[in-house]
Amino acid sequence: METYTLTTAGADLVYDVRGPLPTADGRPPLFLIGHPMDASGFAALAARFPDRTVVTNDPRGLGRSSRADGRVHYTPEILADDVHAVITKLGAGPVEMFASSGGAVTALALVARHPGDVTTLVAHEPPLITITPDGPAAVRARAGVRDAYEKRGWGAGMAAFVAMTSWEGEFTDAYFAQPAPDPAAFGMPAEDDGSRDDPLLSDRSWAVSDHRPDADAINAAPTRVVIAVGEESRTVQTGRTSDAAAELLGQRATVFPSHHGGFLDGEFGYPGKPDEFAARLREVLDAS
Repeated sequence: METYTLTTAGADLVYDVRGPLPTADGRPPLFLIGHPMDASGFAALAARFPDRTVVTNDPRGLGRSSRADGRVHYTPEILADDVHAVITKLGAGPVEMFASSGGAVTALALVARHPGDVTTLVAHEPPLITITPDGPAAVRARAGVRDAYEKRGWGAGMAAFVAMTSWEGEFTDAYFAQPAPDPAAFGMPAEDDGSRDDPLLSDRSWAVSDHRPDADAINAAPTRVVIAVGEESRTVQTGRTSDAAAELLGQRATVFPSHHGGFLDGEFGYPGKPDEFAARLREVLDAS
Protein backbone atom coordinates (compact mmCIF):
# COMPACT_ATOMS: atom_id res chain seq x y z
CA MET A 1 0.00 0.00 0.00
CA GLU A 2 1.22 3.46 -0.90
CA THR A 3 -0.07 6.59 0.81
CA TYR A 4 -0.28 9.98 -0.90
CA THR A 5 -1.37 13.52 -0.03
CA LEU A 6 -3.15 15.77 -2.51
CA THR A 7 -3.11 19.45 -1.59
CA THR A 8 -6.07 21.48 -2.82
CA ALA A 9 -7.18 25.03 -2.10
CA GLY A 10 -9.17 23.91 0.92
CA ALA A 11 -7.63 20.70 2.20
CA ASP A 12 -4.78 18.22 2.31
CA LEU A 13 -6.43 14.96 1.19
CA VAL A 14 -4.74 11.72 2.19
CA TYR A 15 -5.48 8.59 0.17
CA ASP A 16 -4.11 5.06 -0.07
CA VAL A 17 -3.55 2.91 -3.15
CA ARG A 18 -3.32 -0.86 -2.80
CA GLY A 19 -2.00 -2.38 -6.01
CA PRO A 20 -0.55 -1.01 -9.24
CA LEU A 21 -1.60 1.96 -11.34
CA PRO A 22 -2.36 1.43 -14.15
CA THR A 23 -4.17 -1.64 -12.87
CA ALA A 24 -2.78 -5.08 -13.62
CA ASP A 25 -6.10 -6.56 -14.76
CA GLY A 26 -7.23 -3.72 -16.98
CA ARG A 27 -10.27 -3.02 -14.79
CA PRO A 28 -10.80 0.37 -13.21
CA PRO A 29 -9.52 0.91 -9.66
CA LEU A 30 -12.04 0.11 -6.94
CA PHE A 31 -12.54 3.23 -4.79
CA LEU A 32 -14.03 2.74 -1.31
CA ILE A 33 -15.41 5.85 0.42
CA GLY A 34 -17.28 6.66 3.62
CA HIS A 35 -18.29 9.54 5.87
CA PRO A 36 -17.67 10.22 8.68
CA MET A 37 -15.75 6.93 8.59
CA ASP A 38 -12.27 7.29 7.15
CA ALA A 39 -10.07 4.85 5.25
CA SER A 40 -9.33 2.74 8.35
CA GLY A 41 -12.87 1.37 8.25
CA PHE A 42 -12.31 -0.24 4.85
CA ALA A 43 -9.27 -2.35 5.72
CA ALA A 44 -11.27 -5.58 6.02
CA LEU A 45 -13.12 -5.02 2.75
CA ALA A 46 -10.01 -3.98 0.83
CA ALA A 47 -8.20 -7.11 2.03
CA ARG A 48 -10.90 -9.21 0.37
CA PHE A 49 -10.07 -7.77 -3.06
CA PRO A 50 -6.39 -8.73 -3.37
CA ASP A 51 -6.76 -9.06 -7.14
CA ARG A 52 -7.94 -5.46 -7.57
CA THR A 53 -6.26 -2.10 -7.22
CA VAL A 54 -8.15 -0.56 -4.30
CA VAL A 55 -8.18 3.13 -3.35
CA THR A 56 -9.34 4.50 0.01
CA ASN A 57 -9.30 8.04 1.36
CA ASP A 58 -9.82 10.13 4.47
CA PRO A 59 -12.42 12.88 3.90
CA ARG A 60 -11.25 16.40 4.63
CA GLY A 61 -10.96 17.14 8.33
CA LEU A 62 -11.13 13.45 9.27
CA GLY A 63 -8.45 10.85 9.92
CA ARG A 64 -5.21 11.99 8.31
CA SER A 65 -6.78 14.63 6.04
CA SER A 66 -6.77 18.23 7.21
CA ARG A 67 -8.83 21.17 6.04
CA ALA A 68 -7.85 24.78 5.54
CA ASP A 69 -11.16 26.23 4.39
CA GLY A 70 -12.08 27.72 7.75
CA ARG A 71 -15.19 25.55 8.02
CA VAL A 72 -16.25 22.78 10.38
CA HIS A 73 -19.40 21.61 8.60
CA TYR A 74 -19.56 19.05 5.80
CA THR A 75 -21.56 19.23 2.58
CA PRO A 76 -21.92 16.47 -0.02
CA GLU A 77 -20.91 18.86 -2.78
CA ILE A 78 -17.55 19.75 -1.21
CA LEU A 79 -16.86 16.13 -0.28
CA ALA A 80 -17.76 15.04 -3.81
CA ASP A 81 -15.40 17.59 -5.33
CA ASP A 82 -12.62 16.25 -3.09
CA VAL A 83 -13.21 12.70 -4.35
CA HIS A 84 -13.25 14.04 -7.91
CA ALA A 85 -9.87 15.68 -7.27
CA VAL A 86 -8.39 12.37 -6.06
CA ILE A 87 -9.81 10.46 -9.04
CA THR A 88 -8.34 13.06 -11.38
CA LYS A 89 -4.97 12.81 -9.63
CA LEU A 90 -4.99 9.02 -9.95
CA GLY A 91 -5.09 9.39 -13.71
CA ALA A 92 -6.70 5.97 -13.95
CA GLY A 93 -10.38 6.86 -13.97
CA PRO A 94 -13.20 6.37 -14.32
CA VAL A 95 -13.31 4.14 -11.23
CA GLU A 96 -15.67 1.58 -9.78
CA MET A 97 -16.92 2.70 -6.38
CA PHE A 98 -18.36 1.27 -3.20
CA ALA A 99 -19.64 3.99 -0.90
CA SER A 100 -21.00 3.54 2.60
CA SER A 101 -23.35 5.64 4.74
CA GLY A 102 -22.51 9.34 4.38
CA GLY A 103 -19.99 8.29 1.75
CA ALA A 104 -22.92 6.97 -0.31
CA VAL A 105 -24.43 10.47 -0.19
CA THR A 106 -21.08 11.92 -1.29
CA ALA A 107 -20.96 9.41 -4.14
CA LEU A 108 -24.45 10.26 -5.37
CA ALA A 109 -23.45 13.93 -5.43
CA LEU A 110 -20.26 12.96 -7.26
CA VAL A 111 -22.18 11.18 -10.03
CA ALA A 112 -24.47 14.20 -10.43
CA ARG A 113 -21.58 16.71 -10.48
CA HIS A 114 -18.90 14.69 -12.27
CA PRO A 115 -20.71 12.07 -14.34
CA GLY A 116 -17.58 10.77 -16.04
CA ASP A 117 -15.80 9.76 -12.82
CA VAL A 118 -17.50 6.44 -11.97
CA THR A 119 -18.49 3.44 -14.10
CA THR A 120 -20.43 1.56 -11.41
CA LEU A 121 -21.45 2.93 -8.01
CA VAL A 122 -22.70 0.71 -5.22
CA ALA A 123 -24.21 3.18 -2.73
CA HIS A 124 -24.75 1.30 0.53
CA GLU A 125 -27.40 2.67 2.92
CA PRO A 126 -27.24 6.42 2.25
CA PRO A 127 -28.80 8.13 5.32
CA LEU A 128 -31.02 10.51 3.33
CA ILE A 129 -33.50 11.06 6.13
CA THR A 130 -35.58 13.83 4.54
CA ILE A 131 -36.75 11.71 1.57
CA THR A 132 -38.52 9.10 3.73
CA PRO A 133 -42.28 9.46 4.30
CA ASP A 134 -41.62 10.45 7.93
CA GLY A 135 -38.90 12.93 7.03
CA PRO A 136 -39.96 15.68 9.49
CA ALA A 137 -40.09 13.19 12.36
CA ALA A 138 -36.68 11.81 11.35
CA VAL A 139 -35.25 15.33 11.42
CA ARG A 140 -36.70 15.75 14.92
CA ALA A 141 -35.13 12.46 16.02
CA ARG A 142 -31.78 13.58 14.63
CA ALA A 143 -32.04 16.83 16.57
CA GLY A 144 -32.62 14.80 19.73
CA VAL A 145 -29.26 13.08 19.21
CA ARG A 146 -27.53 16.46 18.81
CA ASP A 147 -29.28 17.81 21.90
CA ALA A 148 -28.23 14.82 24.03
CA TYR A 149 -24.65 15.25 22.85
CA GLU A 150 -24.64 18.99 23.51
CA LYS A 151 -26.10 18.60 27.00
CA ARG A 152 -24.30 15.51 28.30
CA GLY A 153 -21.40 14.62 26.03
CA TRP A 154 -20.28 11.77 23.81
CA GLY A 155 -21.70 8.81 25.74
CA ALA A 156 -25.17 10.29 25.96
CA GLY A 157 -25.06 11.39 22.33
CA MET A 158 -23.93 7.99 21.08
CA ALA A 159 -26.56 6.20 23.18
CA ALA A 160 -29.20 8.45 21.62
CA PHE A 161 -27.77 7.76 18.16
CA VAL A 162 -27.92 3.99 18.69
CA ALA A 163 -31.50 4.28 19.94
CA MET A 164 -32.45 6.31 16.86
CA THR A 165 -30.75 4.10 14.30
CA SER A 166 -32.06 0.87 15.82
CA TRP A 167 -35.68 2.05 16.01
CA GLU A 168 -37.87 -0.04 13.71
CA GLY A 169 -40.33 1.68 11.42
CA GLU A 170 -41.31 5.32 11.26
CA PHE A 171 -40.57 7.68 14.14
CA THR A 172 -43.88 7.81 16.01
CA ASP A 173 -45.03 9.40 19.25
CA ALA A 174 -43.90 6.20 20.98
CA TYR A 175 -40.32 6.90 19.93
CA PHE A 176 -40.33 10.44 21.30
CA ALA A 177 -42.04 9.34 24.53
CA GLN A 178 -39.12 7.08 25.48
CA PRO A 179 -36.84 8.11 28.34
CA ALA A 180 -33.33 9.14 27.40
CA PRO A 181 -31.23 6.00 26.93
CA ASP A 182 -28.60 5.18 29.52
CA PRO A 183 -25.09 5.20 28.00
CA ALA A 184 -24.04 2.42 30.39
CA ALA A 185 -26.66 0.13 28.83
CA PHE A 186 -24.65 0.34 25.61
CA GLY A 187 -21.27 0.02 27.30
CA MET A 188 -20.53 3.72 26.85
CA PRO A 189 -19.13 6.22 29.35
CA ALA A 190 -21.61 8.37 31.23
CA GLU A 191 -19.10 11.08 32.07
CA ASP A 192 -18.80 14.09 29.77
CA ASP A 193 -15.40 14.34 28.07
CA GLY A 194 -16.10 17.94 27.05
CA SER A 195 -15.91 17.44 23.28
CA ARG A 196 -18.66 18.80 21.02
CA ASP A 197 -17.10 18.35 17.58
CA ASP A 198 -18.04 14.78 16.71
CA PRO A 199 -19.24 14.85 13.06
CA LEU A 200 -21.71 12.04 13.70
CA LEU A 201 -23.37 13.45 16.83
CA SER A 202 -23.21 17.21 16.27
CA ASP A 203 -24.94 19.17 13.51
CA ARG A 204 -21.75 19.31 11.44
CA SER A 205 -22.92 16.64 8.99
CA TRP A 206 -26.58 17.60 8.80
CA ALA A 207 -26.15 18.80 5.22
CA VAL A 208 -25.22 15.22 4.35
CA SER A 209 -28.37 13.64 5.77
CA ASP A 210 -30.48 16.59 4.50
CA HIS A 211 -29.25 16.07 0.94
CA ARG A 212 -31.73 15.31 -1.81
CA PRO A 213 -29.98 13.61 -4.74
CA ASP A 214 -30.41 15.10 -8.20
CA ALA A 215 -32.24 12.12 -9.66
CA ASP A 216 -32.39 13.56 -13.17
CA ALA A 217 -28.63 14.21 -13.28
CA ILE A 218 -27.82 10.81 -11.78
CA ASN A 219 -30.06 8.91 -14.17
CA ALA A 220 -28.65 10.88 -17.11
CA ALA A 221 -25.06 10.01 -16.17
CA PRO A 222 -23.30 7.04 -17.79
CA THR A 223 -22.74 5.58 -14.31
CA ARG A 224 -24.55 2.39 -13.34
CA VAL A 225 -25.90 3.20 -9.86
CA VAL A 226 -26.91 0.43 -7.46
CA ILE A 227 -28.55 1.38 -4.16
CA ALA A 228 -27.65 -1.34 -1.64
CA VAL A 229 -29.26 -2.23 1.69
CA GLY A 230 -28.27 -4.72 4.38
CA GLU A 231 -30.67 -7.58 4.99
CA GLU A 232 -30.68 -6.75 8.71
CA SER A 233 -31.43 -3.06 8.08
CA ARG A 234 -34.70 -3.28 6.20
CA THR A 235 -36.94 -1.93 8.99
CA VAL A 236 -34.58 0.61 10.60
CA GLN A 237 -33.77 4.11 9.44
CA THR A 238 -30.93 3.44 7.00
CA GLY A 239 -32.86 0.58 5.45
CA ARG A 240 -35.83 2.85 4.90
CA THR A 241 -33.65 5.64 3.49
CA SER A 242 -32.09 3.10 1.12
CA ASP A 243 -35.50 2.06 -0.18
CA ALA A 244 -36.50 5.72 -0.56
CA ALA A 245 -33.29 6.53 -2.46
CA ALA A 246 -33.82 3.55 -4.75
CA GLU A 247 -37.40 4.62 -5.42
CA LEU A 248 -36.23 8.17 -6.17
CA LEU A 249 -33.92 6.73 -8.85
CA GLY A 250 -36.56 4.40 -10.24
CA GLN A 251 -35.09 1.15 -8.95
CA ARG A 252 -35.35 -1.33 -6.10
CA ALA A 253 -32.63 -1.58 -3.46
CA THR A 254 -30.22 -4.49 -3.90
CA VAL A 255 -29.93 -6.60 -0.75
CA PHE A 256 -26.51 -7.27 0.78
CA PRO A 257 -25.60 -9.47 3.75
CA SER A 258 -25.63 -8.15 7.32
CA HIS A 259 -26.22 -4.61 8.55
CA HIS A 260 -25.10 -0.99 8.08
CA GLY A 261 -21.50 -1.98 8.81
CA GLY A 262 -21.76 -5.37 7.18
CA PHE A 263 -18.31 -5.14 5.60
CA LEU A 264 -16.55 -4.62 8.96
CA ASP A 265 -14.72 -7.29 10.90
CA GLY A 266 -14.62 -7.34 14.71
CA GLU A 267 -12.15 -4.49 15.02
CA PHE A 268 -14.88 -1.90 15.54
CA GLY A 269 -16.98 -3.80 18.07
CA TYR A 270 -20.02 -4.78 16.00
CA PRO A 271 -18.79 -7.16 13.31
CA GLY A 272 -20.64 -7.74 10.10
CA LYS A 273 -20.11 -10.55 7.63
CA PRO A 274 -17.15 -9.27 5.62
CA ASP A 275 -16.58 -12.48 3.63
CA GLU A 276 -20.20 -12.72 2.52
CA PHE A 277 -20.41 -8.96 2.00
CA ALA A 278 -17.31 -8.88 -0.21
CA ALA A 279 -18.60 -11.81 -2.25
CA ARG A 280 -21.88 -9.99 -2.85
CA LEU A 281 -20.07 -6.77 -3.78
CA ARG A 282 -17.90 -8.66 -6.24
CA GLU A 283 -21.01 -10.25 -7.76
CA VAL A 284 -22.74 -6.88 -8.18
CA LEU A 285 -19.66 -5.21 -9.66
CA ASP A 286 -19.06 -8.10 -12.08
CA ALA A 287 -22.64 -7.85 -13.31
CA SER A 288 -21.95 -4.47 -14.89
